[in-house]
Amino acid sequence: MADKEVRSPDPRFLEEENLRLRRALEELTILNDLARAISASLNSQDIMNIIIRRSLRAVHAEQGVISLVGLQPQDPTKTLVRTMVSSSEHQPFHLNECLLGWMHLNKKPLLMNEPRQDERFRGVTWDESIHSVLCVPLLVKSELKGLLTVYNKRGEDRFSEEDQRLLAIIAGQSAQVVENARLYEEEQALRRMQEEVRLAFEIQLGLLPKASPKLPGYDIAGVSIPAQVVGGDYFDFIPVHQSKLAISLGDVSGKGLPAALLMANLQATIRAQTLLRLSPKECLERSNTLMFQSTDSHKFATLFYGVLDAEKHELCYSNAGHEWPFLFRASGEPERLDVGGIVLSCMEDFPYEESSVPLNPGDLLVIFSDGVTEAVNESREEFGERGLAGIIKGSLSDSSRDLVAKIVAAVKQYASNQPQMDDITLVVIRREKA
Repeated sequence: MADKEVRSPDPRFLEEENLRLRRALEELTILNDLARAISASLNSQDIMNIIIRRSLRAVHAEQGVISLVGLQPQDPTKTLVRTMVSSSEHQPFHLNECLLGWMHLNKKPLLMNEPRQDERFRGVTWDESIHSVLCVPLLVKSELKGLLTVYNKRGEDRFSEEDQRLLAIIAGQSAQVVENARLYEEEQALRRMQEEVRLAFEIQLGLLPKASPKLPGYDIAGVSIPAQVVGGDYFDFIPVHQSKLAISLGDVSGKGLPAALLMANLQATIRAQTLLRLSPKECLERSNTLMFQSTDSHKFATLFYGVLDAEKHELCYSNAGHEWPFLFRASGEPERLDVGGIVLSCMEDFPYEESSVPLNPGDLLVIFSDGVTEAVNESREEFGERGLAGIIKGSLSDSSRDLVAKIVAAVKQYASNQPQMDDITLVVIRREKA
């Protein structure tokens, strides 16, 4: 029996197999280099630049773009970040919104070698320099996080199926890394913001009186509790003379850091006017003009401002649209201090009024912000001025410090589990009995 004839391999088969192996080796090299490069950084911009450059080299394209998209239901195609790298002198191409919308719907690679003739994008205007487009999704757990798009095959007119497959692999390997870097940067930004807010809280805390003022014959206390870390309420005690003390309690519009900045501006303004020893009326008029000129039309502040004369036992005051303080007489029903005018920064010039009231032994003055009276319970019912007056009437013999604590506790108990919606600020002034 004759030996079987041994055939030599077909040269074309060997050539194709060698070509396939070379391509596989090139792909592995590209993916290995990409993995090493992007794992060495946590900067999303650097990572995206690396991915685009490796992609341009891998599929021989002129220009590449990574676009990260948002997850807002009202605008799911909003581009959050766009990074472009070009190996040519062409102007940067702009990602077509129709292309982005298509990718949101289909979430799969898109290959177009004649984009102007593609039926899927009929009527879309493409840049004259674009003759081929290859776009693949950046998916993380089936959610579209972005797009990797390359334009114009260098030296050829058409991207191939092999190019599409390789770019899809690059996108699949890169998507989670890009998302992790973006989330890391967001976390770092949040930490920086939290630290800035903490510092703002410490600064704002430093602006409030550190101790109750000592004025012969008077017992005075105050507190401010912000609804957020920082707030827009403030109170202040400003010595004018050995026997005179300026007292202010304000509430600026808004909450958080913007309100805190405006509050600091208001406090500085009031202190500057007080040092000029102006009357309450003049102090509010000048402060109003200064605030109107330095803030926008959406910002305003309410303010109670008074000067207590411990020798005459008299309070001269003016009220710029603030809650009317309660003045409880030792002998009867409370009075309301309602003389003044409109909120600050509403009109550039406004003629405020002022008034004076005597403070007799045992009289009690309670100045408060709307965070006290507008605190709500689970039924959305406000604590109200009646609730505040009831607490004060039952505590007329308490010290100012104890009354402040009792009012705050009553408001929090009334609100129960409801979140504090506004800053709570109180000042209590009692003329001691002889």
